[in-house]
Amino acid sequence: MSDLNRGIMKFKGADQPLLVYTSAALVLGSIAILILWALRVAYAV
Repeated sequence: MSDLNRGIMKFKGADQPLLVYTSAALVLGSIAILILWALRVAYAV
């Protein structure tokens, strides 16, 4: 059993690369959007 198939993602196929890459892209993308939003609000760029 893969380590990715434990914890929160306790379903069959949780360690598929496509699912891992998609969730990573969503998390990193939302962090980037929040950083850009914060910079625009703080510095009125």
